[in-house]
Amino acid sequence: MFQIITSLPQCSVLENVLIPTLVAEGAAGAFRARALELLDHVGLGHRLHHRPAELSGGERQRVAIARALVCRPQLVLCDEPTGNLDHEATRTVADLLLDLHRSQPTMLAVVTHNLDLAQRFGATYRLADARLRPL
Repeated sequence: MFQIITSLPQCSVLENVLIPTLVAEGAAGAFRARALELLDHVGLGHRLHHRPAELSGGERQRVAIARALVCRPQLVLCDEPTGNLDHEATRTVADLLLDLHRSQPTMLAVVTHNLDLAQRFGATYRLADARLRPL
């Protein structure tokens, strides 16, 4: 996931989530079912046909989370996933990331300047002076 949320403005929420499946191996129907499941999980099942411009920043970030997970990756890298969000949206996205991480067989690596967010994860490290140290 990206610090700046990227989506195709001409595509719906569902279409944006399905973009990674265009190059993935698997049945289109299975990916669509997975996308619908993830969008329900992130609380956007009712916004499937909306365009990105019609969504809040937190909703766009939740679409990005669903898109990142639709192909069931083994590793998800998040670069400041809450950097552009207000406090409430930050909490919602953090709760969602942790919930999805617990329910999916996925390794989650989050890079953030937000110490409150960092402390919610099991293992935290600080990069300072070119050294990575436990927090």
